[in-house]
Amino acid sequence: MKNLRTKLFLILAAASFIFPAGCKQPGAGMGNGKTFPLKAESETTIGDLTEVFSPQTIPVEGYALVGELNGKGSSQCPPSIRQYLKQYILKQLSDGSQSVDHLINSHDTAVVLVRGQMPASALRRVHFDLKVVVLPETQTTSLEGGILYGAELKAVGSFGLSVKTLASAQGPIYIDKLVSQPVNPKVGYILNGGTALNTYGIRLELRQPDFAVAGFIRDLLNKRFGGNCVKAVSKGMLRLQVPDKYKRQKDRFIDIVKLMYLRQGLELNKQRIMTLATKLAVSPDKKSSEAALEAIGKESADKLIALLNSSNEEVRLRAGRCLLNMGVEAGFRVLRQIALDATSMYRQEALEALSNGAGRRSAAVLRELLSDSDTDIKLSAYEELRKLDDISISKNIVGNNFLLEEIAATDDKMIYVSRSGQPRIALFGAPVFCRDNIFIQSQDGDITLNAAKGQQYLSVIRRHPQKFSVNLQLRSNFNLSNIIRTLCDKPSPEDASFSGLGVSYADAVAILQKMCNKGVVEAEFQAGPLPKIGLIVKK
Repeated sequence: MKNLRTKLFLILAAASFIFPAGCKQPGAGMGNGKTFPLKAESETTIGDLTEVFSPQTIPVEGYALVGELNGKGSSQCPPSIRQYLKQYILKQLSDGSQSVDHLINSHDTAVVLVRGQMPASALRRVHFDLKVVVLPETQTTSLEGGILYGAELKAVGSFGLSVKTLASAQGPIYIDKLVSQPVNPKVGYILNGGTALNTYGIRLELRQPDFAVAGFIRDLLNKRFGGNCVKAVSKGMLRLQVPDKYKRQKDRFIDIVKLMYLRQGLELNKQRIMTLATKLAVSPDKKSSEAALEAIGKESADKLIALLNSSNEEVRLRAGRCLLNMGVEAGFRVLRQIALDATSMYRQEALEALSNGAGRRSAAVLRELLSDSDTDIKLSAYEELRKLDDISISKNIVGNNFLLEEIAATDDKMIYVSRSGQPRIALFGAPVFCRDNIFIQSQDGDITLNAAKGQQYLSVIRRHPQKFSVNLQLRSNFNLSNIIRTLCDKPSPEDASFSGLGVSYADAVAILQKMCNKGVVEAEFQAGPLPKIGLIVKK
């Protein structure tokens, strides 16, 4: 075996293959049982020798208690779930004297099933949306106004304190009231209410384990991406950490890794670049050629720059995206041109590519797109600027449970409300005002906005959530951001300037929708999509 390894090493060295002494030829006897002949080795990629495992989401679920339901809950709870909740709640209490049975039996609480799709992220403490449903065997009538006290989330199908906890959950229940059909008060969401407790990296598994090959792939990737982003943890497995440059392009990073050639060299790469550039220009399948050119690196830049003159806009987009990731100025210019072209069908992709690189220059383009006539482009630019924490978006926390964001750098007035991720209301074209001579009420009549014609202020009225014969009333000016604060800030006797009526986020966005529909506010109303979480069925 030792003699065989020495011979193979000499062959590889003669072919300008940089490889640690004593390692055997990459690919020999590998690849689904196939033996790669030496003459075919020049085009062997990491993807030929490995399987890539990178979970996107993990379904999780758990049982929990929702409180503050003001008599709309139920004392009913299946025995096995009751026993679990008692043990869980006692673990959380510093003072064990409280009667857990009394808490579960209260009609101010309800037992619920919680489910979510947890991102399998390389970062801990990542937040995600949850769906909450009343157990069908209980008599709970509504989750509206409720708060999930806390929950352990396990892999779907598992249950019990001894089962590994993958995520935690807590937060206010969001009952969507923007739908045209009747609202189901027994089904709600907790926006951004789940928190992942573990990290989930990418791993490469060699189809035929070999220490030498694993070490070679590790060194190759670390040289290409810098640092120690790859570790060989065994003869059959490597763990990958996504480099900072690709934090928001995880799937692209994986594609690049899979398409990296094991055998490197100036002449080899020159031929590859010619072939791949031609494929990118004329082949129907351009994705793999794009990723392979980026995998080679800046050696590809000249050919990619030439492709920026192509008559095919998709080719220009892909070449520009590659160049931008390589830090080449020409890539930024072509992506900016595509993103700002109202007739282009690749605007969205160019916008996303810009947001992943070029820093301040990209932010300047995204700010231009905030005033675009295409609502989808405008909202995409806003979302990307949020990720960049751009100065064009001012942020304030309202009621300790959602963000009020104002974007002044746009002429058109628009109100955007999120229904997944971080709860937030965004006012485009701020400040946004409502007119006088109005009377707006919530669907249940609990909230009223009233101002006579010529009146200098708006009356904001809410029926007391516990004392139904009592109305709470405050005044606001006609600036919509102040109206929202007056509605939703928590009552604060110590600081009257920030005192509000404690209206929920769900009720606030429903009121805003009605104000726009009735022309009280001259602004377009847009609501984001609801969380995509599978149907929760009875256990």
